[in-house]
Amino acid sequence: MRRSTPTLLLCAATLFLPACVHAQTGGQTAFQAVPPPTTVNPSNIPAIGSSTNPAANPAANPKKLPFTYTPLPTAKLSPGVLELLKLEGDFSAAVTAGGGHVFSSWFADDGVTLNNGQPAVRGHSAIAAIANWDPAQYKLSWYAEGAQMFASNDAGFTWGHYDATTIAKDGKSTTLTGRYITFWKKVGGKWKVALDASANEPPPTNGLPTP
Repeated sequence: MRRSTPTLLLCAATLFLPACVHAQTGGQTAFQAVPPPTTVNPSNIPAIGSSTNPAANPAANPKKLPFTYTPLPTAKLSPGVLELLKLEGDFSAAVTAGGGHVFSSWFADDGVTLNNGQPAVRGHSAIAAIANWDPAQYKLSWYAEGAQMFASNDAGFTWGHYDATTIAKDGKSTTLTGRYITFWKKVGGKWKVALDASANEPPPTNGLPTP
């Protein structure tokens, strides 16, 4: 499953690509760094050069990579990409608030999760049996950095960064970070997660994360 649970890496994780600045005007592909919002919509996706974008603001993000970010107008993102970014933002906000049982509810009946060093978990029932964490003890949040809608407009994927924080009984917390990719498909007209895969963040190089 995505982005790790207290006992198992569950979710999807982050892809820290240099500049993340690929877009096709009027097309279906966009690679644009976005901040970790609770809901993603056209009005709150900053341009890559924006000071509100954590990837472009050294003060807000000490992991900033030494690349030049070129502003990418939101207007260049296609409706399909914007739909997937909003969907992923809604998914994250719901899971952060509701925990494991909410996480599993987003999966298709034949959904699959993949994690570091773990066997694949196949099917909604199997995912639900593992994704049982309490959000008061385990906080999972993430944000999309890019998305692609397929030509059929009924399937696509998002990718980005996650933070998984375990809170001990003494109040101390430990946070793991990583990268994820979520494949979405429409089932009966409703978006469901078809595949969720995650990986740990790569080790830092010279004080900076490896792209």
